[in-house]
Amino acid sequence: MLQRVTEQLHEKAEGLDCRPLTEIASLLSDGQCNAAACVEDATRQIAAASQAMAKSITQNAILHYVAAGSSGLMAAADAMELGGTFSIPPAQIRIHMAGGLPTGAEMPGGTEDETDQIRKSLADIGPLDTVIAVSASGSTPYTSEAARIAKSAGATVIGIANNAGAELLSLSDHLVLLATPPELLSGSTRMGAGTAQKIALNMLSTLMAVELGHVHDGMMVNLTADNSKLLGRARGIVAKIAGVDDANADRALLLAGGAVKPAILIASGVATLSEANALLNTSKGHLRPVLEKLKNQ
Repeated sequence: MLQRVTEQLHEKAEGLDCRPLTEIASLLSDGQCNAAACVEDATRQIAAASQAMAKSITQNAILHYVAAGSSGLMAAADAMELGGTFSIPPAQIRIHMAGGLPTGAEMPGGTEDETDQIRKSLADIGPLDTVIAVSASGSTPYTSEAARIAKSAGATVIGIANNAGAELLSLSDHLVLLATPPELLSGSTRMGAGTAQKIALNMLSTLMAVELGHVHDGMMVNLTADNSKLLGRARGIVAKIAGVDDANADRALLLAGGAVKPAILIASGVATLSEANALLNTSKGHLRPVLEKLKNQ
């Protein structure tokens, strides 16, 4: 049986523990950079997969993030940011981590071999849902079973793995291979493989947001402003895009109930919140065509 790349010994691993820490640090840094560079080869697949995620959101379906171990932490981190960053409703996001999300410093390893839990968790999965399944090896039983369940339900499967020919990829509609090199610590996929996974997940959710109209000129125009930092950011976004001062941006945000997109339109001259929302509905939530229309009136 061919050894998985993620389990192979790094070419510079011999005598690693005898080297100066500064030299080891440099090797570790190189490993992270090399892993990150591998994501470039998967950009086309990631872009296509993000469209599937956006489609599920527009159809009021659910995004299921599924993984085990360190891959589960990467997946959970992305899923938990979708609400605050892009105002994706919590009801449309589910996190399925083998053994459950940890509440302490222990993360049981044996749970990744169990499949009963994921069968129960995905019992109500629908054909409009999308599953984002992440596994460095690509053969984690928990994650592969989730992909099989999703496929049988007609849902879309995005498979992210770090080994070519992995079972998970064969079960996926969108195959995202992150061909990271061997880890400096053999098999420690929280390192290079985890870094590449985090980058790919960041890209997936950000591209999904672009597709949904939640990004404008690099600004998060659908964020949920629920603390002072984000309130300040919302004010700055409204002021920048609408070309108004902070006082008018605050006024527009107040009239819009804190919603950034309609606040931008109100600050740009739209009379009421209902009119602003109606205009956004005609453009499927995208600001640019509405702003162009207002400019040309």
